[in-house]
Amino acid sequence: MAKKAAAGPTTAATTALVRAGLPYVAHTYTHDPRATDFGAEAARELGVDAARIFKTLMVETDAGFGIGIVSVGDLLDLKALAGALGAKRAAMADQQVAERKSGYVVGGISPIGQRTPLPTVLDESASGFETVFVSGGRRGFDLELAPADLLAATRGTLAVIRRT
Repeated sequence: MAKKAAAGPTTAATTALVRAGLPYVAHTYTHDPRATDFGAEAARELGVDAARIFKTLMVETDAGFGIGIVSVGDLLDLKALAGALGAKRAAMADQQVAERKSGYVVGGISPIGQRTPLPTVLDESASGFETVFVSGGRRGFDLELAPADLLAATRGTLAVIRRT
């Protein structure tokens, strides 16, 4: 896997990956401003199984804020994520708070290179793939990387956090 594909823009996420020496491949596509299901749009436009596209979700817990990363086809299990973060309960963070803390806009929030680094948990389903896709920090821009490299870049942990 290349360190950086020439087609991708430079974002805080790509800068963080380059700085850490972690390999990734940049993928861009034309984002439809009318789209509201950003993950389904990415899967369709990139021609990738939706199970390999992961969304970044910010939560607020009784222990502070945190990040859960689950496949776009799955729902986040807030109780499981709270437990993985060492908290008793979790709720989705307000969108404005998520944008301010991450430094990215909703629909383009990358788990990598966030303005405020937060405890991060990647759903264990990612370990079943050689590579997964996450937002690169802009709508219409995804990064493909190995789950182990995603965990290294976010200092994250692996746990079952999807609702089945």
